[in-house]
Amino acid sequence: MGLPEILIEFKTQGLTAIQRSTRGIVALILKDDTDVTFDTKVYNTIDEIDAVEWTAANKDYILKTFEGIPSKVICERIATNAADYNTALDRLKNKRWNYLAIPGILTAEVAAIATWIKSQRDTHHKTFKAVLPNNVADHEGIINFATDDLVIGAKTYTTEEYCCRLAGIFAGLPFSRSSTYYTLAEVESITESATPDEDIDAGKLILVASVDAAPKIGRGVNSLTTTTATKGEDFKKIKIIEGVDLVRDDIHDIFDNSYVGKVINSYDNKILFLAAVNAYFKELERIDVLDPSYDNKVSIDVDAQRLYLTGKGIDVTTLSEQQVKEYNTGSKVFAKASVKFLDAMEDLNFAIYM
Repeated sequence: MGLPEILIEFKTQGLTAIQRSTRGIVALILKDDTDVTFDTKVYNTIDEIDAVEWTAANKDYILKTFEGIPSKVICERIATNAADYNTALDRLKNKRWNYLAIPGILTAEVAAIATWIKSQRDTHHKTFKAVLPNNVADHEGIINFATDDLVIGAKTYTTEEYCCRLAGIFAGLPFSRSSTYYTLAEVESITESATPDEDIDAGKLILVASVDAAPKIGRGVNSLTTTTATKGEDFKKIKIIEGVDLVRDDIHDIFDNSYVGKVINSYDNKILFLAAVNAYFKELERIDVLDPSYDNKVSIDVDAQRLYLTGKGIDVTTLSEQQVKEYNTGSKVFAKASVKFLDAMEDLNFAIYM
């Protein structure tokens, strides 16, 4: 298990990042008693959807999701009289997907779903996200969709019903663009926001209308409004969070598959691992996911390692920084990275002088 093999694996992930960014997965939870012989259906294309499995409304939600061109749609069926969504969430928690939508969700049920997503991201380090109606979650994992009365032909969709369409869009977009100004050509009219700038600043994802074109996404933001030292302004952008989640998943997967239990935790092997991650960052710079003008780099987290050693009763005050780096840390690997993601062009400041 030397450096070359791991380097190839990380570089492959970097090379395929743009391609994989268009292959996101949407999870839908649908209340339906049409066919009770299954709990889960996974569709890779619309041709696989069987009309006898779902009500007309639920089939329409699945088709709407596929309009965004996700790689697949996971449909979790629960009974129409189910008291909550817990059984479906239990089935989803160990599956891989990117965005969740629940088209039939009631206002009183939204907060519980938001709490579950936050817990999965913050506590269990999953990269799940959800598109929820009118939920002031103040969290990067929740997209707060806040446009109502979306008219398409003879049907008017509510905010909650159309969350599935947004989830499909976000799952199908490449890193080469953001969802800002993404046009929903099928939508004929909407209830417009009276204060679009204020709504966007408040973490609402809204559609904006124009005189001669279909409504479009005003700005691709999630519900985060409170920034911190570790979650800055960039964390408000759906595109940036997609990049963050990609890096987290890639490093987690390769570490789990190629390192855990297979590589001795020596200092030399730690350095080999860090070198492989840095090579991966270089690939992300090359394809414009990371900013090449920034020093995107991972290194041993010396401060965390000192705390660990202190907790083991070791007097770190007698050790140099290099000695701390090389000290035996059992099965623990302490690493930290500093990276900067590239955003899409969205704002123009153009001065003309006469």
